[in-house]
Amino acid sequence: MQFTLESVCSGTKARAGKLSTPHGEILTPIFMPVGTAGSVKGIHARDLKEDIGAQIILGNTYHLYLRPGLQVLEDAGGLHRFNGWDGPILTDSGGFQVFSLGDLRKLSEQGVRFQSHIDGSYHMFTPESVMDIQRTIGADIIMAFDECAPGDAEYDYASKSLELTQRWLDRCFNRFEETRPKYGYDQSLFPIVQGAAYPDLRQKAARDICHYPADGYAIGGLAVGEPEQVMYDMIEVVNAELPENKPRYLMGVGTPVNILEAIDRGVDMFDCVMPTRNGRNGMLFTSEGIINIRNNKWVNDHSPVDINGTSFVDHHYSRAYLRHLVISGEMLGAQIASQHNLAFYLWLVGEARKQIIAGTFGSWKEVMVHKLKKRL
Repeated sequence: MQFTLESVCSGTKARAGKLSTPHGEILTPIFMPVGTAGSVKGIHARDLKEDIGAQIILGNTYHLYLRPGLQVLEDAGGLHRFNGWDGPILTDSGGFQVFSLGDLRKLSEQGVRFQSHIDGSYHMFTPESVMDIQRTIGADIIMAFDECAPGDAEYDYASKSLELTQRWLDRCFNRFEETRPKYGYDQSLFPIVQGAAYPDLRQKAARDICHYPADGYAIGGLAVGEPEQVMYDMIEVVNAELPENKPRYLMGVGTPVNILEAIDRGVDMFDCVMPTRNGRNGMLFTSEGIINIRNNKWVNDHSPVDINGTSFVDHHYSRAYLRHLVISGEMLGAQIASQHNLAFYLWLVGEARKQIIAGTFGSWKEVMVHKLKKRL
């Protein structure tokens, strides 16, 4: 995998780049739709590429390991062939999902023993097994196994958690280097910067992971309950340490405003369930602000879903019709709203890229942030 830094906007740290992977090129900054169980909820692979403009999607190690299982994925020839998506794929290590299980998991130096949320069966994730699982899934970019400390973690806990994550990272890279890809193309392993909301821990973590021969680096453990400004501060601390010639991936973030603020601070890659999850609940993100399509004000509004939208659903359907579908619990309503939101997110990062190259990102961002906070 190769990353080419093409432009940095003066007055900000916003970057435009190009990431070359075995399954295609990715123009950054980029948003990656989340396909937790191998599918982006309600969206066909064709629409992801041709209508939404997705360049890379995510899968999740925890969920894919439990269902459909590794044997099915290996027999299919990996996740690309299983789900019909021929572009790049990134897999999360499953660490966040495992640590979200609470009482259903037990942490040790070896790894994490947990109960399946599906049937209660017991399983063990270790840094080594998670590398093996992601080899079998076959994503282009795979993530190290880490512990994600809560946003409000005490310093002592966050420090010990980070030390454990660093020891696990050694084991991840050792396993990665002693194994080979299964499907005839290379994979890239990204380490993850943790450290909760403590600048010194974040700085230490960022400096330490730079010693690993990685194709890119991730920032984890943010947007997990800490104030937004703290998140932005931690991004600045970390990016000051990460190399300029490698992509930076902010995991699980976030709102359109969060994404623009993080781009301003030098982040290249994003993912979040918000476009689809909030869409299923009737929240639409637009270039003029946020729409709650459930509100009565849209009941007889026969104008397009979003006159400025880039998806065919924005112009083919009306707000009144979409409201009717969502209120009625029709599956098509969730699909239209999700498709709109994903297309908007991809438009947003694409437009940010154009503004970075033109040298106008800073002023454009300030206007957009104001609009994106409005409730229509």
